[in-house]
Amino acid sequence: MNQPARRNPVASFFIGLWDVMNFTRRLILNLMFFGLLLLVLILFVFAMGKSASAGKSLQDRTTLVIAPEGRLVEQYSADPVSRALAKVVGDNGSEEVQLRDLVRAIDAAREDKKIERVVLELDKLQPSGFASMREVAAALQELRASGKQVVAFSENMSQSQYLLAAQANEVYLDPMGGVVLEGLGRYRQYFRAGLQDKLGVDVHLFKVGEYKSAAEPYVLDAASAQAKEADLFWMNDVWQRYLGDIAKARKLDAAQLAAGIDTMPEGIAAAGGDLAKFALQQKLVDGLKTREEVEDLLADRGVADEDADGGFRSVNLDAYLSVLDTRRSPVDSRPQVAVIVAAGEIAGGDLPAGRVGGVSTSALLREARDDKDVKAVVLRVDSPGGEVFASEQIRREVVALKAAGKPVVVSMGDLAASGGYWISMNADRIYADPSTITGSIGIFGMIPNVARSLDKIGVHTDGVGTTRFAGAFDITRPMDPAVGQVIQSVINKGYADFTGKVADARNKPVEAVDEVARGRVWSGAQAKERGLVDEFGGLKVAVADAAKRAKLGDVDKVRVRYIEKGATPFAQFMSGFAGSHAGAWMLGESGMARLMLARSMPELDTQLRFVEDAARDPRGSSPVKALAYCFCGF
Repeated sequence: MNQPARRNPVASFFIGLWDVMNFTRRLILNLMFFGLLLLVLILFVFAMGKSASAGKSLQDRTTLVIAPEGRLVEQYSADPVSRALAKVVGDNGSEEVQLRDLVRAIDAAREDKKIERVVLELDKLQPSGFASMREVAAALQELRASGKQVVAFSENMSQSQYLLAAQANEVYLDPMGGVVLEGLGRYRQYFRAGLQDKLGVDVHLFKVGEYKSAAEPYVLDAASAQAKEADLFWMNDVWQRYLGDIAKARKLDAAQLAAGIDTMPEGIAAAGGDLAKFALQQKLVDGLKTREEVEDLLADRGVADEDADGGFRSVNLDAYLSVLDTRRSPVDSRPQVAVIVAAGEIAGGDLPAGRVGGVSTSALLREARDDKDVKAVVLRVDSPGGEVFASEQIRREVVALKAAGKPVVVSMGDLAASGGYWISMNADRIYADPSTITGSIGIFGMIPNVARSLDKIGVHTDGVGTTRFAGAFDITRPMDPAVGQVIQSVINKGYADFTGKVADARNKPVEAVDEVARGRVWSGAQAKERGLVDEFGGLKVAVADAAKRAKLGDVDKVRVRYIEKGATPFAQFMSGFAGSHAGAWMLGESGMARLMLARSMPELDTQLRFVEDAARDPRGSSPVKALAYCFCGF
C-alpha cells in the first residue's frame, strides 16, 4: 500500500499562507463590490427622487436656457452609458444633441405657461446640416410668433449657429467676440499621388455616372470638372436660401448681406479689425454685451434669484426635458405612428444606433409591420448611403409594410443620398427640406492593388490555380483586365437596378431617371423640381401625412412612437446614476469614468473607415461589392 508523499513543512506553511491571503483578497474585493453596488443604488434612487421632485417644482416666470453642446443628430450614436460618462468627464467632442429633443423642448415652451422666455446660447453647438438647423429655426419662429420672448447671446458664433440665433427677438454678442458669414465650401484631400506614386498602391475604380465623385480622391489629384459643377450648383442653392432665411429673420436685404461678405476685408478694416463692431454695423446683432450684462438684463426682466445660475430663475434644456417626461401619461392607448430612424452609413448586418444595418434596420421596420397598434410608419432618413445589398434589404421591408396596408412616409433630414435615396424611393410620400442633400443615384466599386507596394520591399506573390480566375481578386497580384471587365459588368447591373427601381417607384421612364441620376447630387429644392422628392416639410409634416393616410385624423389624436433598439437595464441604470449630481461628482472626480469611457465608447465612423471596410479583402464573401455612397456632406 502506497503512502501519500509528505509535504515539506516549509512548503506547507507558504501554501497555507497563500490560501489565507487569496481568501482575504476575494473577501475584501467582494465586500468592496457589494458596498459600491449598494452606494450606487442609494445614489440612483436619490437622484431619481430628486429628478421627479424637480419635475413638479417648475415655477412661474421661469426662463428656459437652451445651451446645447455637441453635434445635432437624428439619433444618438453611442449607448447611454458612454454618453453619460462622456458628459461627466467633460468630453465635449463626443457629445450629441438629438434634433427631436431640441424641437420638442421649443414646441413645449411655446405652450408652457410657466416658461416666460427662452435664452439661446449656441456657442457649443457644433455645425450641422442646414436641413436640421432649419427645422429648429422653424420651431423658434413659431415660439417667437406666440409672443414668447427669445434672447440669444454668444461669445463667438459660427454661421451655422447664427442661423438659429437670428430667429431671436434680440441677439447680443460679447464685445470681444465675432460673427463672420463666409459662405459654403467643400474641399477634400486627394490621395492619388501619395497612394500610387509614393506607396505604389493602384486603386481601381469602377463606376457608372460621370458625377459619381465619391471615390475621386483615391484616383485623382484634384476634383473633376463634373464634381465641381455639381457641387457648386447645389451649394449655391443652399447658400442663397441661408441668406434669405437670415434676411427674413433680421428684416434685412439678402443682397445687402451678400455684399457685406464680398466687401468683408474693407468693412473689418474700417471697423478697426473689431469683428464684434463689424457684426453690429452689419445689423447681424442688436448689441454688444458681456455675459454678466446679459444675465443682469434677464434678471431685471424675469425673476432675480441669487442662488440660480446666472442670477435669474431658469431651467436648462436637460432639466426641462425631464420635466416634460414627468408630464407624459404612462398609458397612451391612441393609435400609433411609428418613427424609425435610419441615420448614418448603410452596411450589412446588425449595427448599433448611428449606423444603418441591413439586418437591424430591417428588423425595426418588421417590428412596426407586426405591431397591431402601429398604423403608419415614418422613415426618417439621414444617410450618405453605403452597401447596395444592405440598402435593398431595407427597401424590401418598406415595400412589405405598404403591402401590409401600412402607409410609409419618408422624412429626409440633412442628407438622404445614394443608398439613402435607395431606401427612400418606395415610400408613399417623400418629404425633404429645400436644403436637404439628396440624389447621387449611382453605383461604384473600388479595389486597391498593392502588388507594386510589395515589390518595393521585395515581396512577390506567386502560385497556381485551377482556372484563370482562381485567386484573380487577390489584391497582392496585378489585376487581370478580364477581372476589371467582370467588376464593371456588376457595377453596370447595379446602376441599372438602381435606376430601374427608382423608375418603378416614382412612375417615371428609366430614361428620365437616368437624366437626373448618373451620380449627381441635388438640393431638396432641386430634387423636387426633378421629381425625386414630393413635398417640402420636416418630421412633423411627415407624421401628419402618415396619420392622414392611415385615416387616424388630426396628428394630436395619434401617438408618435420611436421604434429603436432598447437600452439594457444596466445601461439605463448607469445613465441615470451618471446623470445625477452625486453620480456626476463621484465619476467626474475619479479616474473610473475615463477608464470605463475608454473601453465602452464606440469608435467614431469616418469616411476613410468606410472606404477601408468597403475595400477590405473579400475572401470568404462576394468578390465584388457594389456601393451606393455619397461623400456629399460639408
